[in-house]
Amino acid sequence: MFDFMNMMNKVKEAQAKIKEAQGRLVHLTAEGESGAGMVKVTVNGERKVIKIEMDESLITPQDKEMLSDLIVAATNIAMERIDAKIKAEMKAATEGMIPNIPGMDLGGMFG
Repeated sequence: MFDFMNMMNKVKEAQAKIKEAQGRLVHLTAEGESGAGMVKVTVNGERKVIKIEMDESLITPQDKEMLSDLIVAATNIAMERIDAKIKAEMKAATEGMIPNIPGMDLGGMFG
């Protein structure tokens, strides 16, 4: 027999764990580098850039376009890394709570 109350309790438990995990995301950080470490970008779990560091030798008018390209590259790397951390955090929070339905990748919901 289908136990509706048990299912509802599991849904509430999953929601609580997801909310708790979301609260931890702001404390996650990831860094991306480009130009052999000459540019570093740090992002947080809210996908916000929180820090940009660059080698002073890049701060010249003639290197403006190259610097821009390096910042973009480092930011993209940092975003890929934080997305992986977010996905892992959310997967860990819901592990065992969401049933494995053949043919459906519910783990993909988080990334």
